[in-house]
Amino acid sequence: MIGTNVQLRAPEPSDVDTLYLWENDPGIWHLGNTISPFSRFELEQFVLNNGHDIYVSKQLRFMVDWHNSPSGKVTIGNIDLFDFDPYHKRAGVGILIDKPFRNHGFASEALQILINYCFGTLMMHQLYCNIDNSNQDSIRLFTRMGFKTCGLRKQWLLRNGYWADELMLQLINTPNQEESK
Repeated sequence: MIGTNVQLRAPEPSDVDTLYLWENDPGIWHLGNTISPFSRFELEQFVLNNGHDIYVSKQLRFMVDWHNSPSGKVTIGNIDLFDFDPYHKRAGVGILIDKPFRNHGFASEALQILINYCFGTLMMHQLYCNIDNSNQDSIRLFTRMGFKTCGLRKQWLLRNGYWADELMLQLINTPNQEESK
């Protein structure tokens, strides 16, 4: 799935080293509610055995590549669908863009490609995300892409000994969704 600047693709074994760095960075563990590191073996097994069938695993990860960078294709992040519910036609969305590549529009483009895939190919009814109330960059990203705040969970997340609120945002697939973007 290719956009103007980024491409979403399935993870390859060659991505394990990059995933290992991202998944084991304690500075971003709070984004995915991770509390312990992943082994290289676990990540290799995830990439090799995931099967990339969202109906079986209820999740799907795409690597985000900047396909027209001056130095050639560069993997700059990943974007996930999780808690896929085929009956209710919904899934959660999470995105990570590596720090040097943030604030260049890559996250917006990757998210738009994913939205188009979910609503156009998977025929999903809605996408949602849960964001720490203090993560203003992510809140701006998702609201800019049409997600609406639908809930606030008070003191939902424990962050460095303090309780943080969590916002829930959703994007409902409505007719002419594509034309309104």
